[in-house]
Amino acid sequence: MSILNISAYRFVGLDDLPVLRERVLAQCLALALKGTILLAPEGINLFLAGPRDAVDAFMAWLHQDARFAGLQGKESFSDGVPFKRMRVRLKKEIITLRQPTIRPEGGRAPAVDAATLKRWLDQGRDDEGREIVLLDTRNAYETDVGMFPQAVDYRMGSFTELPAALATDQARYADKTVVSYCTGGIRCEKAVLHMQDIGMQRVYQLEGGILKYFEDVDGAHWRGGCFVFDERGAVDKALSPASHDSFAPLEAPTGSAA
Repeated sequence: MSILNISAYRFVGLDDLPVLRERVLAQCLALALKGTILLAPEGINLFLAGPRDAVDAFMAWLHQDARFAGLQGKESFSDGVPFKRMRVRLKKEIITLRQPTIRPEGGRAPAVDAATLKRWLDQGRDDEGREIVLLDTRNAYETDVGMFPQAVDYRMGSFTELPAALATDQARYADKTVVSYCTGGIRCEKAVLHMQDIGMQRVYQLEGGILKYFEDVDGAHWRGGCFVFDERGAVDKALSPASHDSFAPLEAPTGSAA
C-alpha cells in the first residue's frame, strides 16, 4: 500500500483564518495532496492522503508555523487515495459541540495513553483501584462498526447531543475513573473538558483516540473495526482498509443508554 493517510488536530488560537486558508490550500495543491482541513478560531483538524514524501513535505511546511510546531498525526496506509479532492474549510469549531464556555485552546484535557488504558482494562481497575468507565463519544453509526464492548454508548446522532446525555446520567460515573474515546482524539478531548466544566472528576481522554490505540497495543479489548470519514469506510486493528460489512454487527453493549 503506497498511499499514506494522516489525521491530526491541535487546539490552538488562530486569528488569521482567511489568509491561513489560502496558504494551506496552495501548499496542499502544490504537493497534489487530497483530503480535508478544517480551520477555526480554536485550531486545526486535518485529514490528508498522498505519497509519503508529499505528506511529509506538507507537515514539515506546517511545522514552520510556531502554532503547529511538533504537530504529530496518526498514520495508516491504503492502495489508493480515499478522497476525491482537496478542501480547506473555515468553521466556527473544528469539532462542533456548541458549548461556548469550553476553550480547549486554553489548555489540554488530562489524558491516558494506550498502554495505560490497556493495563487498566487488563487488571479491571485503574492503578488506584477504582472502577473504569469507558465513554464512547462517537455517533451510533460509528459504534456499530466497532467499540469497546463495555463502553457507555449513548447512540448519538451528533456529538452535540453529548451534553444533554451526560446531564441526566452523571450518577453513573460517580466515584469512578472515566476514559472517553473517539476516532483520533479530538471529540474525546472536548468531551473531557465539558465533563470537567460540569463538575465531573477523574475524567480522561484516550490520547490519540482509537487509531493510536490500534497502533500502540494492537486494539486489545476492542471488538470490530474503526469507522473513518473517507472512502475506506473503516480500518481494522492493523490500520488496514476494511469494509463495514467485514465486521459482525455488534450487540448493544451492557453499558449503553437510550
